[in-house]
Amino acid sequence: MATTLKVKNSTSDRVFNSVLYTMSALFLAVIIYPLYFIIIASISDPAAVNTGKVWIVPVNFTLEGYQELLRQANVWLGYRNTILYTAVGTLIALAINVSAGFALSWKNLPGRKVINLFFIFIMFFSGGLIATFLTVQNFGLYNTFWVMVLPFAVSVYNVIVARTFFQNTIPADLWESAQLDGCGYLRYFVVIALPLSKAILAVLGLWTAVGHWNSYFNALIYIRDESLYPLQLVLRNILVNNQMMSAMGTGEAAQIALRAANLMRYALIIVSTAPILCIYPFVQKYFNQGTMVGAVKG
Repeated sequence: MATTLKVKNSTSDRVFNSVLYTMSALFLAVIIYPLYFIIIASISDPAAVNTGKVWIVPVNFTLEGYQELLRQANVWLGYRNTILYTAVGTLIALAINVSAGFALSWKNLPGRKVINLFFIFIMFFSGGLIATFLTVQNFGLYNTFWVMVLPFAVSVYNVIVARTFFQNTIPADLWESAQLDGCGYLRYFVVIALPLSKAILAVLGLWTAVGHWNSYFNALIYIRDESLYPLQLVLRNILVNNQMMSAMGTGEAAQIALRAANLMRYALIIVSTAPILCIYPFVQKYFNQGTMVGAVKG
């Protein structure tokens, strides 16, 4: 019967482990506490938050911030728009960036070096906001749903990550075997390469989805129809309007507007970030694998 030998840690090892665990706990607290504070501040009386009385537990528990926010009818419209922008935009971006990365991973691609140089050049240099605005307007995308998902679908960084992933992860022998079975490039990409690329698809999908979910600047520039506003822009406008009313008004109306703005301040953060926080755990298992393989090798 085999015996298990226990290695006894020396005094220096125990001291090192204690310091390591202490530092890890401190770093964890520094990361977690701001998130925890936002949660308890969103359910506390704004006067207590502003005077610094909220530290560990909620003070004068209230859900008025969420109630006030949900009374805003355009919040639900903004949620719908953002979900559509995120879903459609992520699918389009993945289709374009992953396909481009797969094509550029082939060493026998005609003009491969020139195309790579072109991609790298536009990664650092662009025409600027005015040129982009005129291009969007001339293509008839201004103030439409598609302006949020089409003009900015290509991400050179994501293309490079996908290209490196395909170069270093998909064996060349698979293509040779597929050719013997009469498989073409498109079928090889769809049937063989994509099922083996779940890690990079999850990572690029997460990056793209978070970008679309948090995006408000493009809507601020290219959309004028309030029915097309994404959630982030709707929440921003609600907060700004309440703050302006409190600053410009007088008497009881100004106090009501100021209280509403303070109540919704932290509730806005929770409402806007909760969906992404719920989705992240489901793709986390692919995250490290996809980023390490796609970004470090090559």
